[in-house]
Amino acid sequence: MRSDQIKQGIERMPNRALLYGTGITANQMSKPFIGLCSSFTDLIPGHVGMRALERKIEWGIAAGGGVPFFFGVPGICDGIAMGHTGMHYSLPSRELIADLVESIVQAHQLDGLVLLTNCDKITPGMLMAVCRLDIPAIVVTAGPMRAGHLHGQRLALVRNTFEAVGLRQAGRMSEAEAEEMEIETCPGEGSCQGLYTANTMACLTETMGMSLPGTGTALAGSAKKMRLAELSGERVCDLVREGVTARQIVTRESLENAIRMDMALGGSTNTTLHIPAIAHDAEVDITLADFDRLSRVTPQLTLIEPAAETVMEDIEFAGGIPAVMKNLEPLLNKDCLTVSGRKVGEILAKVPPGDGKVIHSLDDPFAAEGGIAVLKGTLAPDGAVVKQGAISAGMMSFTGTARVFESEDDAMTYLREGKVVPKDVLIIRNEGPKGGPGMRESLALTAAVAGSGLGDKIAIVTDGRFSGGTKNLSVGHVSPEAFDCGPIALVADGDEIAIDLPARKLDLLVSEEELAKRKAVWKKPAPKFTSGWLARYARQVSSAASGAVLE
Repeated sequence: MRSDQIKQGIERMPNRALLYGTGITANQMSKPFIGLCSSFTDLIPGHVGMRALERKIEWGIAAGGGVPFFFGVPGICDGIAMGHTGMHYSLPSRELIADLVESIVQAHQLDGLVLLTNCDKITPGMLMAVCRLDIPAIVVTAGPMRAGHLHGQRLALVRNTFEAVGLRQAGRMSEAEAEEMEIETCPGEGSCQGLYTANTMACLTETMGMSLPGTGTALAGSAKKMRLAELSGERVCDLVREGVTARQIVTRESLENAIRMDMALGGSTNTTLHIPAIAHDAEVDITLADFDRLSRVTPQLTLIEPAAETVMEDIEFAGGIPAVMKNLEPLLNKDCLTVSGRKVGEILAKVPPGDGKVIHSLDDPFAAEGGIAVLKGTLAPDGAVVKQGAISAGMMSFTGTARVFESEDDAMTYLREGKVVPKDVLIIRNEGPKGGPGMRESLALTAAVAGSGLGDKIAIVTDGRFSGGTKNLSVGHVSPEAFDCGPIALVADGDEIAIDLPARKLDLLVSEEELAKRKAVWKKPAPKFTSGWLARYARQVSSAASGAVLE
């Protein structure tokens, strides 16, 4: 066992003495040491219920013959961090989490890990760490929140709060209605109800084999989630004994399964950052080209908030991720191993069909292509991403006039002042991994546009990123970013921008000669942070097209 390095031999007497100081017994000293890495915090609704799950995982580890050791990592709620300085820290926190998990596991030579997570950057950060470490591990995602209810209406966070901001500002909702809605929208623990980044990553984690079947959509606070947590604690001890490590599960084939699931669900565009980053630590080559290739041949089988009013509990009651995988079965790599000990094909052999009203078949999809498209062109030579599954048919091809903003805040002010008009293309730059820094999420802006009634009349293009809750024609991750003098840095007010999703094109309709003149006088912006963690992050982070990993 790895832990023998800290507990075997006479020279490890001081190490054992310190371990005994934690209260373990002599009998436990010979058992596998299992880390229980929890992201519990009172700050995030997706994490407030984790204390009960920690207890169940602890029981499972003990029942499986291991010794549980708790340690924690921080969590940031993108919704709470949105719209102010805090959002600069969200994506960078993914790297901190990966480094913290690596540090604890290596310093104490743990034999295996159970990773208790839920929200946006925490799940990929933990997966990056275990792929880097290549040790036995299981992920337990804490589960989606149930829908809110108000006067017979089901509520979800993005539609009924972020978009309601636009309604309120447009005078289409009263102050009293807004106050009542904000109290009732999030009824308790769990990740936000739609197919935003947290729930997307939970579903993809199960699909790639790193969570037990059913974990991805099992609801927060449910008995099912409790049972899965305890079973995960037991099972990780088996993985240690069997020598099954993360890289045996996270392979190119299993990550392709995860990407196909993303396309079939119509998931968050943030996965185009997280899956390549996980692959990077697993030493697997996954790029934006793989997303585009798989999107073209993977139909969208579900339509979930923000694309529709269906929420995660509907997917759970329709059969969950196993049912979606069953419908995708002809397209999946079925020989991939999972943490359950069974291969994908073995699991699916026992999965009944799901509810066809919620989870469509390959023969009757919601859309012939997957929910995410990768665009390239003169505005994005290295690529850009868009959630095409949440865009109306009439906006699949769009040409408009650029209105340029140096930050999301400036664009929001312009919108609030009522200056945005149909056929505008809001160009928001210097929000990329380096220029942001940290690729602030622009959900507040996109939701306000939707609430204002302009959602199907304008486009938004940015080198930053969007929430999984974004809909309408919102193109993000434009690479190279403005801070590196990508073409987006050279756009001027009044330029024409052409977006063609079927052709996968994003073009700046300006001559090469004119762009050369603009580039000759371009000056790199001053860094927004000159000290602290974000200054270091900005110096080390790679392009969004490469997953925004640290170099």
